[in-house]
Amino acid sequence: MRELISFPCEGDMLAGTLDDAAGATGLLIVSGGNEIRCGAHRGMALIAATLAAGGVPVFRFDRRGIGDSEGANYGYAESGPDIAAAAQAFRTVAPNVKRIVGFGNCDAATALALFHRAAGIESLVLANPWVGDEEDGLPPANAIRSHYADRARDPKQWLRLATGGINIGKAISGLRKASKGSPQPGNPIAEQMTAALGDTPHVFLLANRDNTAIRFAGAWPHGGDKRECATDSHSFARPGDDAWLLAQLREALA
Repeated sequence: MRELISFPCEGDMLAGTLDDAAGATGLLIVSGGNEIRCGAHRGMALIAATLAAGGVPVFRFDRRGIGDSEGANYGYAESGPDIAAAAQAFRTVAPNVKRIVGFGNCDAATALALFHRAAGIESLVLANPWVGDEEDGLPPANAIRSHYADRARDPKQWLRLATGGINIGKAISGLRKASKGSPQPGNPIAEQMTAALGDTPHVFLLANRDNTAIRFAGAWPHGGDKRECATDSHSFARPGDDAWLLAQLREALA
């Protein structure tokens, strides 16, 4: 059963959705960017319905200033109180839930890594964590090399080059960056995540041709449990991505 919930967070009322089920382990979905709780292409709503049908209660919410929630939007870096309030609301409306797994994509994954302890979240599934943008506005060097390798194998791209369909200046800038390799100085967001995660069980889910995921993989100073999906879709929206994502979530919830 799907139920709409309102709950307080520092004087504002937030909107949430509970897909109820009888399980003792629940999934708290945190939305990334300025995305509302249904997710890109309704992906999070579909995940919630599917997992709940299999016995897993799922709670989604709009943080302050997003979607149906009140307040001002201060971004992921100030979303700790929102996540804690949502986790508390989840436990209140679904008292059968004894363990919460947090799941987020992009800067929602970053926020969960940073703020999960205060919310009492026991385990994390972190998809394509955001660790900042490239200073030059270009994709990461590894992504550029992969992109041009794919294009070099496509005869249509050679035709585009010959007919002026490719921005030569941009291509030269990208190739110049790719040729220099990808030195990885310390990334402050990755370092903050490292300190905050500690010994919390977590898994990283990476879309292996997504620029955000590629940048994270290059900036992350540790190994850890990293799982790759063969897709360029940041929101895992390509055919087959949804089945892969659900399988990873079910394993984390088991």
